[in-house]
Amino acid sequence: MAFHSVPKWVQKLAPGYWWELPTPKADKSIYLTFDDGPVPGPTEFVLDALAAYRAEATFFAVGDNVRRYPTLAQRVVAEGHVLANHTQHHVKGWGLSQVAYLQEVAACQQALAEVTGQAPALFRPPYGRIKPGQGRALRAAGYQVVMWSVLSADYDKRLSPGRCLIETYQRCQPGSIVVFHDSVKAAPRLERVLPALLEVLAGEGYTFAALPAGKAAPTL
Repeated sequence: MAFHSVPKWVQKLAPGYWWELPTPKADKSIYLTFDDGPVPGPTEFVLDALAAYRAEATFFAVGDNVRRYPTLAQRVVAEGHVLANHTQHHVKGWGLSQVAYLQEVAACQQALAEVTGQAPALFRPPYGRIKPGQGRALRAAGYQVVMWSVLSADYDKRLSPGRCLIETYQRCQPGSIVVFHDSVKAAPRLERVLPALLEVLAGEGYTFAALPAGKAAPTL
């Protein structure tokens, strides 16, 4: 089973990455993020669910999907969300050279810019797997590497929707960066958990914001 939260000692190993955002408890902002899209069906479901709560979110998109489904990618941006970089082909950084990895990031950034007209300097490594040197190179180029503090594990077929909801809800607090996946694999849990989580957190006074996007990153 997945670890639903990241221990503080692990976060301290990569202090330049975003794991959560400093937020006063009175603010009660949570940062929902969605990986691996855009994909017809799951991404549309997420957008509709977010709209019902006037929630903003950040979508870490696979560049190949952006090119395959440009209208859907454009809808994400048009509805006020941030569409950011998750590599061109959803690759694991641990298995690639630095040059090959940066090429993957650059290709995704180009797809985002050409399809949506926007290319924010936010990057999330697929699977969270990134070599220290890769991370340093991306940060030097102007990217902010974004990890997470709460993992829903909605992709895990062994996890019931009820358990997925409980594990995610119990770990949410002001400033949390929460990961879901707008993918076909995650859909059976995503479609049950996301609306319920939005409802209960909104009822407790939480608001849902997109991550600060910053300026477009320069070409790698």
